[in-house]
Amino acid sequence: MRRRIRFAAVTAALAAVAVTAPVTAQAVATPPPHRTQSVEYFTGPDGHPRHTTVPASPAPPKSLRPSARGDGDVVPIVQNGPVANKLDVVFIGDGYTAGQQGAFHAAVRAKWAKMSAVEPYASYRGLFNVWAVDAVSRESGVSGDPGKDVVRDTALRSAFFCDGVERLLCVDTGRVEAYAAKAPAADLVVVLSNSTKYGGAGYNDIVSKVGYDGIATASSDHPKSDQIAVHETGHSLGKLADEYQYDEYGTYTGAEPGEANISKLTADRMTAQRQKWYRWIGRTSPDGGAVGAYEGGGYYPRGLYRPTENSIMRSLGREFNLPGREAMIAGFYRHASVLASERGTDGRVGRNDRLAVRASAGSVVVRWYVDGREVRDARGRTAVTPRSLGVPADGRAHKVTASAADTTEAVRDPLLRERMRTSLTWETTR
Repeated sequence: MRRRIRFAAVTAALAAVAVTAPVTAQAVATPPPHRTQSVEYFTGPDGHPRHTTVPASPAPPKSLRPSARGDGDVVPIVQNGPVANKLDVVFIGDGYTAGQQGAFHAAVRAKWAKMSAVEPYASYRGLFNVWAVDAVSRESGVSGDPGKDVVRDTALRSAFFCDGVERLLCVDTGRVEAYAAKAPAADLVVVLSNSTKYGGAGYNDIVSKVGYDGIATASSDHPKSDQIAVHETGHSLGKLADEYQYDEYGTYTGAEPGEANISKLTADRMTAQRQKWYRWIGRTSPDGGAVGAYEGGGYYPRGLYRPTENSIMRSLGREFNLPGREAMIAGFYRHASVLASERGTDGRVGRNDRLAVRASAGSVVVRWYVDGREVRDARGRTAVTPRSLGVPADGRAHKVTASAADTTEAVRDPLLRERMRTSLTWETTR
């Protein structure tokens, strides 16, 4: 969701240029720096998203002094390995007082359980670390809940009725950045605002110094607000375009989009040119129906095609389609590795030292090698000792290697498959 303009102001005259940046080569008016931010929001659990612009938040504070005891504390929720090898999800709470941080942690666990039940998250739970960063608010709840006249003093300034839109849940992104920096790593950031009211937002044009792409906001206790966060990760992790359209945009005439899930090509042309999602055409997709080329997407009702009739990038409550799943897996592996180990490879190991690895998914097969030769009896094992692999006590140094490849059927791109391989090598002591 980059460089979006206020939806209410879209007119036929602007329709040819007001699109997501990768969709067109035509000029797009960029707002003055630090003046506005583009956001995506959702009017209801079953509705299409909308866009608007809101005043930009101040720059992150150089130092954030704790407002109360525990403010800025980091709590591990899920730990699957070193941050260098995992995709680190950071949840930050808003509208929780010092005595409510336990409730925030419970909300993180519940929200992550629902998010990680969606494919391809479900198949790759082992790729993620999850952290909760405590932001202590002076008051409980958030502004705009239940009515627009309600104002509460919270750490991240969460507020419904942002820009006059009731369900648009805005935050101070500078403060979010400062709290996210407290986590060991931040690849994906979700703000949970203490509310049962439906709402959320996606800030997908944020340039973070910490390293994450975009911020998703969601109500902590609404049963369907997790879908907002999942949709927004389609943009931040999968680099996917929106698959819905607005009638006002008319016909698309720009260059071929860069995103994996929209194209100017029909199914026949895509197959003939071996472009975009041609490898998936005709396959039954988890979001319903067969993969093809359905006109309407990237905000344009004509001239652009999407892979399926109705995926989560078009409507909440749906699944990622097959091309979308593949793009999400590619996004996962931009931040994480197929194989991880707590034991570093920079030091030597003894014959009886335990070497343990963690695979990213059930589709990963681990193989063990001694001096380049596979020990077939150890195939599939995740913990060994050099001695159990047959490393002799001959006074020489030997190399022990764990090698793994992700063989999931959810990926068909051979270039991506090459990236889904990892090897770790240790040298034994003499």
